[in-house]
Amino acid sequence: MKKRIIGNGLEVSALGLGCMGMSFGYGPAHDKADMIKLIRAAVERGITFFDTAEVYGPFTNEELVGEALQPYRNQVVIATKFGFNLGVAGALNSRPEHIKEAVEASLKRLRTDYIDLYYQHRVDPNVPIEEVAGAVKDLIVEGKVKHFGLSEAGVQTIRKAHAVQPVTALQSEYSLWWREPEQEIMPTLEELGIGFVPFSPLGKGFLTGKIDAHTQFDKSDFRNSVPRFAAEARQANQALVDLLGRVAQAQNATPAQVALAWLLAQKSWIAPIPGTTKLHRLEENLAAADLELSADTLHDIEQAAAQIAVQGDRYAAAQQKMINR
Repeated sequence: MKKRIIGNGLEVSALGLGCMGMSFGYGPAHDKADMIKLIRAAVERGITFFDTAEVYGPFTNEELVGEALQPYRNQVVIATKFGFNLGVAGALNSRPEHIKEAVEASLKRLRTDYIDLYYQHRVDPNVPIEEVAGAVKDLIVEGKVKHFGLSEAGVQTIRKAHAVQPVTALQSEYSLWWREPEQEIMPTLEELGIGFVPFSPLGKGFLTGKIDAHTQFDKSDFRNSVPRFAAEARQANQALVDLLGRVAQAQNATPAQVALAWLLAQKSWIAPIPGTTKLHRLEENLAAADLELSADTLHDIEQAAAQIAVQGDRYAAAQQKMINR
């Protein structure tokens, strides 16, 4: 697996592994023993970058990742997140004293004495970002955290945080069907030398071509509440999947591989974190790191994608309120 450097010197595999869906979000939690095997299979195949958060479960995903990676701790980069008041649904809490409590609990669940990359999960409008950055800076001085990250933050927040404690990575959604970060976020990251970790690089599964307007999701799957996954939106957005399918056929690849290869081709400091619960999908995704799209192919994708108007918001209204851009 090829490596990439993000931010101020953090080396990660070009593709990481998003672990949320193993425990949370996309239906019932999967068997823990099976997911431990999958995470360890990812390590054996060269993945060094693993993403989790205290809120996934809550708590159970960090416990899973910690147990799975304990034998490989010095070979891998573990990213987790803070910033929710887990006693109150949807409530944010990035007060410095809460951050210092949260890190201790995450360290315990992750079976480690340091976190490689510690993200603020959502910007808390009630706590100045300078105070958040200062709290993480203290944790870095103590050796409990190696690198500071932000998730779904806007340009001004990124700049203010970076002035207090250098931000190593921003995590936000980015893919062929969500390109908003290209407008302001990515130029700012490039200027400041901050890495970009796209989550949902396969459009929450849609860009794989395995979901259509008739797909039924489990009742506990959060995609049921996402406007972009309404049946009529899926039908309209099929044009983007069809585009990926045409390119994939010409490349002797799959739509998912083309979607990931397109992302990797955008900038050298991008490290996507596709998630999966299946070994064959893991291997399919990993092959994307070796799929190099030519300049002509990238141009053709750009031209065709520009003709497609993606339908539907990417979050339900309640989740959208927590995106502070």
